[in-house]
Amino acid sequence: MAIKVAFIGAGSVGFTRRLFRDLLSVPELQDTVFAFTDISNRNLDMVYRLCRKDIRANKLPAVVTATLDRHRALDGTDYVVNCTRIGGLEAFRTDIDIPLKYGVDQCVGDTLCVGGILYGQRNIPCILDFCRDIRQVAPGALFLNYANPNAMNTWAANLYGQVPTIGLCHGVEGGHRQIAAVIELLVNKGKKPGAKGYRKVSCADVDIICAGINHQTWYLQVLYDGQDWTSRLLEGFEKHPVYRKTEKVRIDVLRRFGYYSTESNGHLSEYVSWYRKRPKDIRKWIDLSHWIHGETGGYLRVCTEGRNWFETDFPKWLAKEDPPITAADRSGEHGSYIIESLETGRRYRGHFNVPNEGAISNLPDDCIVEVPGYVDRNGVSVPIVGDLPPACAATLSTSVNVQRMAVEAAVHGDVTLLKQAVLHDPLTAAVCDPEEIWQMVDEMLVAQAKWLPQYRGAIPDAKKRLAEAKHRGEYKGTKTGKGAARLKTRGVAELRRSGKAARGVLAADKAADQRQADADRACKARARRK
Repeated sequence: MAIKVAFIGAGSVGFTRRLFRDLLSVPELQDTVFAFTDISNRNLDMVYRLCRKDIRANKLPAVVTATLDRHRALDGTDYVVNCTRIGGLEAFRTDIDIPLKYGVDQCVGDTLCVGGILYGQRNIPCILDFCRDIRQVAPGALFLNYANPNAMNTWAANLYGQVPTIGLCHGVEGGHRQIAAVIELLVNKGKKPGAKGYRKVSCADVDIICAGINHQTWYLQVLYDGQDWTSRLLEGFEKHPVYRKTEKVRIDVLRRFGYYSTESNGHLSEYVSWYRKRPKDIRKWIDLSHWIHGETGGYLRVCTEGRNWFETDFPKWLAKEDPPITAADRSGEHGSYIIESLETGRRYRGHFNVPNEGAISNLPDDCIVEVPGYVDRNGVSVPIVGDLPPACAATLSTSVNVQRMAVEAAVHGDVTLLKQAVLHDPLTAAVCDPEEIWQMVDEMLVAQAKWLPQYRGAIPDAKKRLAEAKHRGEYKGTKTGKGAARLKTRGVAELRRSGKAARGVLAADKAADQRQADADRACKARARRK
């Protein structure tokens, strides 16, 4: 009997279609019924038409429907995939631009720091609505959350939504590829690729144990050729001709902690207090060859460019002939592998965001951790990791406490707790004093009021406090400028000339980098054999 998979936020440019094609690459899932829903009829219709074209072109029995009625889409579904961006690019701009007025310079702003905390406030009421609908019309469905802030969303869904939820992210795989490249550099001792005796090293050759919290996960063990290479990673990253320039923050943390962190240079730089607190120092820790290495508002820029380009060039997408859906085309995203394993019994090993419940013994049981997991027809099993190294655990404990306060604030509409969460955020605390933080949060509440129903009663007071501060000459958001490392958002014509438009669209939706597809599949193949 065919399964039903619903996508909430299905108007996502690249992500929905990528996961849709991944699922259809599994022979047993090619009759899946897909139900797409979104609040944007235009975006939903574009993605629906592209996916319907894929089904026809590949002559598959799958069915896809699209509706603005979420209840209808979720009715009777077996799996629900969340890839929403609550508030869209309009709200996202305020996540970046308002904190800049107070001196908080973010690269991404969707997981922690001020932007991530406020993003969570917008998301969590919607997450709870989704969970209510799932309980009503699809009891027993598994909720797969791809939306950021991943840990906060997953925390709220499991605790308050009362729906079994797994948070999914591909950050672990990205670092895994880097580690394989570093080991290849070390084992070849200066030999050039293609030289006699040159040894290639892929993800399939390197086994990892990685654990922590989403976007702050640590490679605790790195096995290659029967040896643990964890202690040699610093040597390799410092020698690597690319990573030594693009991953300066991650390398510095590796130098001081002894362990490499999963997330990109730009992400990691805004989760801690050390690298982005002084504008004059930011440039020395980042690299502008790609947004993800630390550019001010970099993710907002590529999201904006990608959306504009896609909407302009959609007719070309619809007209062009796409590659067939095959196993070779499958990405490294976890979602399709989890569903395949639960439906077919084929075992899969990945990294999932789940309630801790003792998996990492020196983090709180109630927090959401990103840890190894195994899936088969019996369900998802998470092994005990044990203690994280002290410095790693200390850094994560700070983030977990911020996440907990942010989740509670979002659920209960507690402005004081929200401000306390921002007060304890590492980067914000390194830049702002308490009064600046109180004013900044008021300003963000006012700017984002239409997406924050839980604060409806508190926003008039926030407006009044801001007005009084300005009247007294005590307004703190007075910094001007575009940030320490902000680049111009490119127009569609410029993107087309640069030849990078397609890559921008993929980056904007965090779809898998297709240049790494072979490496991803090798990682998955190895995981399935374990």
